Amino acid sequence: MWKLPVIVVNFKLYTQGSGKKALDLIKTMERVGEERGVTLVAALNPLDLGALRKDAHIPVIIQHADAVEFGAFTGRINLEVAKERGADGVLVNHSERRLTIADIDYLVERAKKLNMVSLVCANNPRVSGALAFLRPDFIAMEPPELIGGDISVSKAKPEAITQTIEAVKSVADIPVLVGAGIKSGEDVKRALELGAQGVLVASGIVKARNPYEALNDLVDGMM
Repeated sequence: MWKLPVIVVNFKLYTQGSGKKALDLIKTMERVGEERGVTLVAALNPLDLGALRKDAHIPVIIQHADAVEFGAFTGRINLEVAKERGADGVLVNHSERRLTIADIDYLVERAKKLNMVSLVCANNPRVSGALAFLRPDFIAMEPPELIGGDISVSKAKPEAITQTIEAVKSVADIPVLVGAGIKSGEDVKRALELGAQGVLVASGIVKARNPYEALNDLVDGMM
């Protein structure tokens, strides 16, 4: 399991987080992680995962997987292939790639059997509490309306963070991450003060003019 608190960076399909630029960002994350002694995790798209894993020395997870095994599933991605390509875990049910509860359950259980970390996303405290019954390794709560915006969840909806943690902890001792609009160390500090054990970020790092400085700013909020 990852050292807490943790910063997970979702590269999405941004130009700045694809191909060679993805590798450059991974190397920046490695540098910050080594210098600051924190865990940084990269969530890569499937093609970059296979191409870049051998050059990455931080945990990497796949941004999505389908609830299928091997078979006649054209265009699908299963956890078995992701594991073979070097994925340490899987991001499940992101607001941009939502799944059914049955699919989420399948992926969490399959990840356990493959010794992969499952990070399951939820859009509000109620859903977070419900997903806790599936016992993923992490739950990340992100209000969809704040994703990619300039106001962080820790500022706009601090009550959603505390409610999420209460809902999850009432079911199981699962670390809660928060995301949506997280761009500064102050955002991270506030999230941790509210009880979160890490953050899930994307554009604030991937699209930053200086990812090294942006990452260090986030880490400052963890200290």
